[in-house]
Amino acid sequence: MSEALFYDVLRQGLWIGFLISIPILTVALVTGLAVGLFQALTSVQEMTLTFVPKLAAIIGVFWITMAFMSETLVGFFQTTLIPIIAGG
Repeated sequence: MSEALFYDVLRQGLWIGFLISIPILTVALVTGLAVGLFQALTSVQEMTLTFVPKLAAIIGVFWITMAFMSETLVGFFQTTLIPIIAGG
């Protein structure tokens, strides 16, 4: 494997990881901001109030985007990594 091919596969893998993480991180950010704003407006300083809604939102988005994540990873493996491993 040449150095250019290695860096190209590494770049593709990092890009795939970035694409897969965008929905979950976006929902965690928006939920965290909404809960933080709610806590600031109501002066409720409960620690579980920040954790539980964010966890529920992350699980929901993960459940919804699971097919996209799986298809993206399987496509990357089938088109890029497996041919390199097999020597083709």
